[in-house]
Amino acid sequence: MNNSKKILAIAASVAMLGSLAACGNSGSSSSGSGSSEDVKLLVWTPQEDQKAGWIQDQEKAFEKAHPEYKITWTNKVVSEGDTGTTVKKDPAAAADVYLFANDQLGMLVEANAIGELSDSAAEQVKADNDEAMVQSVTNDGKLYGVPFTGNTWFMYYNKSKLSDADVKNFNTMMDKAKVSFSIDNSWYLPAFYYANGGTLYGPDGTDASAGAQFGGEQGAAVTKFLAENIAAGKIIDDVDGSGLAGLGNGSVDVIFSGTWDAENVKKALGDNYAAAQLPTVTIDGKEQQMKSFAGSKAVAYNPNSKFQKVAAQFAAFLGSEEAQLAHYEKRGVVPTIKSLLDNDKVKNDIAAQAQAATIANTAVLQPTITEMSNFWDPTQAFGKALVQKDVTPDNAAEKTEAWVAQLNKQ
Repeated sequence: MNNSKKILAIAASVAMLGSLAACGNSGSSSSGSGSSEDVKLLVWTPQEDQKAGWIQDQEKAFEKAHPEYKITWTNKVVSEGDTGTTVKKDPAAAADVYLFANDQLGMLVEANAIGELSDSAAEQVKADNDEAMVQSVTNDGKLYGVPFTGNTWFMYYNKSKLSDADVKNFNTMMDKAKVSFSIDNSWYLPAFYYANGGTLYGPDGTDASAGAQFGGEQGAAVTKFLAENIAAGKIIDDVDGSGLAGLGNGSVDVIFSGTWDAENVKKALGDNYAAAQLPTVTIDGKEQQMKSFAGSKAVAYNPNSKFQKVAAQFAAFLGSEEAQLAHYEKRGVVPTIKSLLDNDKVKNDIAAQAQAATIANTAVLQPTITEMSNFWDPTQAFGKALVQKDVTPDNAAEKTEAWVAQLNKQ
């Protein structure tokens, strides 16, 4: 496709999305035929997007697609993980357009710092993405922002040590290979508790009153399983990159991480590089599916923007098919749009396919309600106690109940 056709395609994509602003939020308007409107937009992206030139390229393409605007751009470095807390300090002074990790959605909505999608934009996002990605940007039945990549973790392994059949079950892998897992990382540890029937804030993660249900006999059985296998040396704690280093020196055969580690894992494993969705795990004789937290990273506009209409259009533009493909080509950021997952480049990407399979088959949507702020620190502390063997098979039930009580403390 030549450049002129690409520009037309992008413009058409944005037109289909329509204004992201909800009804009544019209923002500034075009100054009429034959003249251009002066617009100033502050854009926040991670440093990697600016270093690779992705955001600058998209800004130039947007200008070509919208000659009715004369735009002065200001780009500042704010990572997706820091957006929520940075915006909350002063929503009116925050970026007009920003990228964010969806676990901050509740915080952004409460701060009135994120624009709701219009009906037409919401329908387009639903058509482009699978249900998990749609739900990742949904709050109280309303959609905010356009997802541009999935955010989850899966399994990398040395295929000279483990077959396709071996990696379907965690216990089999422990028996045949050296498995590294981030036990003391609260984003990873819940996978085992979900496998044995646990829930967090109800079945869909939105019911704060339901609390954390990781205790009881089922939760104690998980804790005992982990304590036994840590003590036996069958689970090696992956801390400070030790798992990745172990892949390189042969002391580890399996790690659990995400697409951000793909290039490093390739270098470590070479021809033995492989990845897959999460395995099942057998606890108390029952084989059940491990489940990772899944979410998205998305692009949004600030409803406090002085140029809300243009900000909404540019947010849509950054989530479009052309922009997502460019993001993948420049930085390896795996797209969410279903048609792009069938793109030859993405289809041949082992990590991209493992991520897509995980989100579709072996993940739960990470809760975005504000009560999740109570989850991370106690869970990390509990994981560390497991690694340090302060939690043992004998005290597993007692320690599990103490941890869950902390999670449910008001």
